[in-house]
Amino acid sequence: MERYEGDVLGIADELTDAYVEVFTAPPWQHRDLEETRVAFRRRLELDAGRDGFGAWIERAEDGRIAGFVTGWTTPSPFRTDRSYGQVLERLGAEQVDELLVGAFEIDELGVLGWARGTGLGRRLLSTAADHQPSGAWLLTWNQAHDTIAFYRGVGWHEPPVKGAETDIVVFLSPNHPGV
Repeated sequence: MERYEGDVLGIADELTDAYVEVFTAPPWQHRDLEETRVAFRRRLELDAGRDGFGAWIERAEDGRIAGFVTGWTTPSPFRTDRSYGQVLERLGAEQVDELLVGAFEIDELGVLGWARGTGLGRRLLSTAADHQPSGAWLLTWNQAHDTIAFYRGVGWHEPPVKGAETDIVVFLSPNHPGV
């Protein structure tokens, strides 16, 4: 497995292609390919400069990306853009500060269709999360039923909902100190 930090931009085109392949397939098939490509590439260029950014890439024998995971250390104050406002709404500010700020946020996890069922998703998550002293967390869409089942199956846990239900689900890593 290859480890990247800011140098991930050297494989940005290849990683973007892999991202688009994963995140325009079901249950995200409603997404426009070109919009997804442009949005991910822009985010990657910004994310690669975040404090604590890391990316892990697994390749097939032929060199193609089979799967990837990216993330960074969650800063304080907690963001409110993208889906972060829903995280605050769901968990409440106190729980967000206690469980998420300072922990490693898994931003993207993707395994290409032809590499699924090999344990790669589990290995990628484990590689990114296991050595984080403050644990790791991630969020997903509540309609991604197979994804939710996967996270539960590999031991990730949902913190208590302290606020309103939203269309996202938050998970904490098995080694998270708040579990």
